[in-house]
Amino acid sequence: MNIGIVCYPTFGGSGVVATELGIALSKKGHKIHFITYQLPVRLDVFSENIFYHEVAVGDYPLFDYAPYELILSSRIVEVAKFEKLDLLHVHYAIPHASAAFMAKQILKSQGIHLPYITTLHGTDITLVGRDSSFEPVITFAINQSDAVTAVSESLKKDTYSYFPITKDIEVIPNFICTEEFSKHIADEQLRKKIAPNGEKILTHISNFRKVKRVDDVLHVFERVQKLIPCKLLLVGDGPERNQLENLCRENSLCDKVTFAGKLKDTEGVLSISDLFLLTSESESFGLAALEAMAAGVPVISTNTGGIPEVNLHDKTGFMSQVGNVAEMSENALKLLSNPLLHQEFRNNALKQASVFDLHKILPKYESLYQKVLS
Repeated sequence: MNIGIVCYPTFGGSGVVATELGIALSKKGHKIHFITYQLPVRLDVFSENIFYHEVAVGDYPLFDYAPYELILSSRIVEVAKFEKLDLLHVHYAIPHASAAFMAKQILKSQGIHLPYITTLHGTDITLVGRDSSFEPVITFAINQSDAVTAVSESLKKDTYSYFPITKDIEVIPNFICTEEFSKHIADEQLRKKIAPNGEKILTHISNFRKVKRVDDVLHVFERVQKLIPCKLLLVGDGPERNQLENLCRENSLCDKVTFAGKLKDTEGVLSISDLFLLTSESESFGLAALEAMAAGVPVISTNTGGIPEVNLHDKTGFMSQVGNVAEMSENALKLLSNPLLHQEFRNNALKQASVFDLHKILPKYESLYQKVLS
């Protein structure tokens, strides 16, 4: 198949999943055309069957903000015509689904049929999409899609709850390549650099937005480190970073917290981690938690959204209500102070991660593509 993929090229979950999906499809012989304003962070354009088409966003004196949706639609039309795309797969509803619909109609007027699939990832529905100014367009674009998928049962339920959607939504969960994690050997030099005295390492990975409640991560760590020698590794960047740095200074934790910034490959830091913290207020799936589990790292998380579909309470980790820092701290201490229990949870995490292995999820997308094309 000749498939166009539209996604955000950033470190966020939707962009990572879309990129990894495209790479996996290309390895099976499909030709994959990425259409976005910037090269996706995990994409190698020199790989076989991978093509990148930049959406050039210029400056227009008439507009305060460039009309990206229109520019994207035009680019989709151009790529579809000249590359003879069979179908288009757009990730994240806003504004990709509406741009896809517009492109489809333009192509239809020229005698070209381009079906499009919309995959909902989370905040496009639970946060941004709930803005009333977006609702009519997003509802229409989703309903006009030739197929719709969501990354969790929780997100599917939320979509039907927030929008008057008449289209069937198929749940195809996020995935990881467990093989990539299993072959990654723990970097003992890196571990020694982060925890020179053999301290336990607690890790958090996110885009540091308010919804991630990263300050709760710090509060959990503050309680834990009083009883067990440990270090906190914060991976990522975003609007809450400055506040976190200030909290570290106020609580005299700067020597125990490492801000690692954005990393393309997180396998290295996860391979040396003892515990993963995910304190989000809202999480449609919890891809970062799944990646941690694929590295054999137990997860301390909230119980919101799709997280319970990934992190199994009292088996692969523990879940608590949003904001319950005290309970999360107690659960972290329970695991870190009991080597046998910690190892049991590590084994369970690896087993649970295998449920979401790429080789099990990829056929679901290929089957959907064939269904849409037929």
